[in-house]
Amino acid sequence: METSIETSAGGLVVSGLAEAVMPDGTVDLARLYVALIGRLDRRGRLLWSMPKGHVEAGEAHASTAEREVWEETGVYGQVFAELGVIDYWFVSDGKRIHKTVHHHLLRFLDGDLNDEDPEVTEVAWIPVSELIERLAYADERKLARLAHDMLPELARTEKAEGRITPR
Repeated sequence: METSIETSAGGLVVSGLAEAVMPDGTVDLARLYVALIGRLDRRGRLLWSMPKGHVEAGEAHASTAEREVWEETGVYGQVFAELGVIDYWFVSDGKRIHKTVHHHLLRFLDGDLNDEDPEVTEVAWIPVSELIERLAYADERKLARLAHDMLPELARTEKAEGRITPR
């Protein structure tokens, strides 16, 4: 069977980082939101996942993540941390495909959610406190656990640097 290698990038756009930091320094993860995409599977079930897509020739993974997140969700984000890499195999159209996906955390900059991308059925802001159970795929849930652990410190840094979420 013919084998193909594919590389993609994407991640989680996070909104409300500095604002989630409480006066005592704790971080309320229910005040942090991430943009997820929903796609229908073959059985008609809506499966939630992180936005992502193919890396173009000569494109950096962070640039791909920013572009793909915008294309699939309608919101602009800026990469500010690496989240992790997912590596897997699947078969499509008689080809065995080895796919590597580079995930990032992006701070929300601008835009409004939309599901205009034909590959996307639905787009939603999900509280980080509900992220792990919302994601359909185990490998993305593993990355969500990492994000869950990383976000409090990243939120404190955003606040200390005087950043605020637009709007």
